[in-house]
Amino acid sequence: MSGPAHELAIDRTFDAPLDAVWRAVVDHLPEWWCPRPWTSEIVALDWKSGGRFSITMHGPNGETHPGDGVLLEVVPGERFVFCNMLDADWNPQDAQPVGIVGMFEFADAGVGRTKFRSSARHWSEADRKAHADMGFEQGWGICADQLEEVARRLAATADA
Repeated sequence: MSGPAHELAIDRTFDAPLDAVWRAVVDHLPEWWCPRPWTSEIVALDWKSGGRFSITMHGPNGETHPGDGVLLEVVPGERFVFCNMLDADWNPQDAQPVGIVGMFEFADAGVGRTKFRSSARHWSEADRKAHADMGFEQGWGICADQLEEVARRLAATADA
């Protein structure tokens, strides 16, 4: 395992420029946040450090999985970091379904490409394993693919 202890991560290089990827992140989050056929509903999303981050995922059979937390850091065009163990007032709250610090990082990879990394840091090895067993690699990988798809569409539209 590379990176910090208790971390799961997805690394990709997107075939889309950084500005299109960042626009996809902040302006089109419901299109990529959870694997289709699931959908995402933004309850509250304040794109600033300390802002509320609340999204409900809806499954095809009526399932709902709310996720509420706080954006610990937002650096436009570079990264956003959130935690689901704190509410918008920085009060501790129960994990949904496992406590994480989620990080999404972006960097210009040249020639219209973007280096992408998403990671989930966990408080314990047991939490990391539970998240892995829930399908982290497949689920977050699908979301990364969907994010690239949205960014490529935005880049193509901007170039048209």
